[in-house]
Amino acid sequence: MRSSIDVRMIGSSRAMSELTTEIEQIARSNAKVLITGESGVGKEVVARLIHAASPRAHLPFVPVNCAGIPETLLESELFGHVRGSFTGAYRDKPGKLEIADRGAILLDEIGEMTPRMQGLLLRFLETGEIQKVGAENGAKVSDVRVITATSRNLEELIAQGQFREDLFYRINVVHVVVPPLRERRDDIPLLIDHFLRRFATRKRFGPDGVVSGIHPVVRSLSPAAMAALMEYQWPGNVRQVENVVERLTVTCRREIAEVDDLPAQMRTPSPVRGAAAAAKPPNVADDLYRKLVVERESFWDVVYPLYMNREITKTNVRELVRRGLEETRGNYKIVLGLFNMVPEDYKRFLGFLRKHECHVPFKGFRSLQPPKDAIAAR
Repeated sequence: MRSSIDVRMIGSSRAMSELTTEIEQIARSNAKVLITGESGVGKEVVARLIHAASPRAHLPFVPVNCAGIPETLLESELFGHVRGSFTGAYRDKPGKLEIADRGAILLDEIGEMTPRMQGLLLRFLETGEIQKVGAENGAKVSDVRVITATSRNLEELIAQGQFREDLFYRINVVHVVVPPLRERRDDIPLLIDHFLRRFATRKRFGPDGVVSGIHPVVRSLSPAAMAALMEYQWPGNVRQVENVVERLTVTCRREIAEVDDLPAQMRTPSPVRGAAAAAKPPNVADDLYRKLVVERESFWDVVYPLYMNREITKTNVRELVRRGLEETRGNYKIVLGLFNMVPEDYKRFLGFLRKHECHVPFKGFRSLQPPKDAIAAR
């Protein structure tokens, strides 16, 4: 069945034009596609557009978030299971690979897949056979176009022993790189206008939950506000733009938003813009580290909300923590102060890192030369 989701690429920059042309070319084949790019750039949108322009467009497109499902459930989610195969399996259930037969499946965040699941996926890619959980025989062959996406560097994961090299070469037949928003700044006004029109009106609910009317919301931005957003680095890319615009439509009570209506981190132009930025585009960790160490903002105010809103990834947080440990020679308690948290936040901070698999072992940093002057100055 054709998806009813409205999927479009918003932008007129050269990078977006080249990406659109690439999508049209790729759609004509059945080749496996690997889509890479930072979190929030629109990798799923690219996957849906490839499917929509392909001969399989009238058949199912099935997205699966590999990072959001535990391994034990992901196997059942992909391959299905038979009744009684585990507690709670009260009936036979088809997997997403079977549901997507003759259509396409998107395995999003494949870089988060465990080694065991990587092996199961590799076997499917080699044979096309679907072996349901708990089934002893009767493997079914599925003809499905496999599209994968990730915000992580798979070649680095291979070097670290966390991703199978043979699987990488299986999925990396056609490689599509989706550029970050900071590399196509001409598209920012178009994206803002698109989301402003989407959130043009909102229903106001009274204390009893009854709709009490429609209130006007921001319909445009002042030149100063737009200039501030054009200067911002957008670590969360398009998804972050959507969140910021939605926030404006909720909190702003005038039709033309001013700079004061923007989130605090977007009101001051980033110092990394200019000649240095042109020579080397800043990455997400650079921008966040600057906000914490230079602008003295708190980890809980800057990093935590971006991560919880899925505007940055585990990789971004790990890199930020790694830089903090380098600065403090592996001392998490000093990292706490470096990132502008109080001592009472120590357990909360470590708990957050472990819960979300962002913890970085400190032992490898103990041999580094301690920056005594820098730490003392702080």
